Amino acid sequence: MPKTQFANLDEIKARKGQEIALSDWLAIDQERINLFAEATGDHQWIHVDVERAKRDSPFKTPIAHGYLTLSLLAKFSQESIGLGGVRMGINYGLNKVRFTSPVRVGSRVRARFSLQDWEEIAGGVQFTWTATVEIEGQNKPACVAEMLSRWYV
Repeated sequence: MPKTQFANLDEIKARKGQEIALSDWLAIDQERINLFAEATGDHQWIHVDVERAKRDSPFKTPIAHGYLTLSLLAKFSQESIGLGGVRMGINYGLNKVRFTSPVRVGSRVRARFSLQDWEEIAGGVQFTWTATVEIEGQNKPACVAEMLSRWYV
């Protein structure tokens, strides 16, 4: 998908209540899951033990860590939304996160970003987003999160 580009803060603020961007699909392979397990120390068998997952998991395959799915929002948002006239943007936090469906190894995911709200802060704007991580071919999303970001001019 092409990046949704805004010239300045006023242009994006005018889109309050609307979907802003949709990311490209990303394949979730076992290597990505294993690397996340190494980075976080979360080696639970449902993520990293392929044979046991085939045998003992109700999903019959490894699944991605919920926090792996959540962490992809940074990648998806940076690749999907461009904003001119700002010095920098930071992730400010999350108000609510739900992992509503597991991401099986071999799945593809993408994110939708809708601008819920914004407020002026010293030096910039704080945005509240609804981010929904979709799983290709499934009706139920993997993750729905209310994210906060700050953009400084």
